[in-house]
Amino acid sequence: MRKQIPFLCLALLLFACVSLFTGCSKKPETIELTYSVFFPPTHIQCKTAETWAREIETRTNGKVKITIFSAGSLTKAPQCYEGVVSGISDIGMSCFAYTRGRFPLLEGLDLPLGYPNGMVASTIATEMAMKYQPQEIADTHLFYIHAHGPGILASRKPVAKLEDLKGLKVRATGLSTKIVECLGGNPVGMSQPETYESLQKGVVEATLCPVETLKGWKQGEVIDSVTDSSVIGYTTAMFVVMNKQKWEQLPADIQQVFTDVSKDWVAKHGQAWDDADKEGWDFIKGLNKQVISLDDAEKQKWVDAVKPVLESYITETQGKNLPGKEFLADIQSKLKSAQ
Repeated sequence: MRKQIPFLCLALLLFACVSLFTGCSKKPETIELTYSVFFPPTHIQCKTAETWAREIETRTNGKVKITIFSAGSLTKAPQCYEGVVSGISDIGMSCFAYTRGRFPLLEGLDLPLGYPNGMVASTIATEMAMKYQPQEIADTHLFYIHAHGPGILASRKPVAKLEDLKGLKVRATGLSTKIVECLGGNPVGMSQPETYESLQKGVVEATLCPVETLKGWKQGEVIDSVTDSSVIGYTTAMFVVMNKQKWEQLPADIQQVFTDVSKDWVAKHGQAWDDADKEGWDFIKGLNKQVISLDDAEKQKWVDAVKPVLESYITETQGKNLPGKEFLADIQSKLKSAQ
């Protein structure tokens, strides 16, 4: 029996060495995540989302792999947020406005406040959400928000004054439906992917939109006139969120990478919106579409017309014990500072 002891010790030592070697040489398991984006793959915002995902992969040395499902192929735009909550996708990008009433405080981001550009809109939107941490998005982890430049009116027939909008069927989303009502039009709720065909077939006669959609979604092909209504320029805030459970399962160092990259990408999305707006203006001018500017008196008419939208937001949020009045004043203060 004593002669077997050295052999057993040697065998155990050999086993331990082999186990240690294989354990050390084993590559760490890759964290694979899905990302649902409603933009088509050719759109600059989808491309910007792709660069965000690739940067995450680079900074984690390949520990994270993100697969993007563009054009609503995994979850459609209005279902994207709930798809993240339920785990259909791990990460999602879409518009708060596509789920009317689901985000009552954050609806204030979309008010017709005269946003000057996408960079300012994206920065303010993210800052406001991070500051107020509304309960309405507590069921996901928010990375950041980006938002387009001032919404304008694109139509199948010229709109040179407020009266021209009376009875006009206008595509809108979220709070912009109230803007259309206050301007005298008939709002028709729909997401961007539906708008081209609806304009083409006359289901709607106009659309409230950032000018970039006229190229990015090709809508400039099916309208004849653009009214520069940026004096009441609203925006549409777009979330980038992650399933809360998946987020909490990530190692702390991986979470930090997501946080750091997301901070950088607010400005990248904002710049992408502004670049796309410039391309949108060039696109419609290249198609010889009519561009209408409002004089000062007409601008004031439009500003006065949408005041009830702001008042309604304050009343509705106060009724839900939400700090809508403070939220709105905070945005207005930030906009004033940005001018």
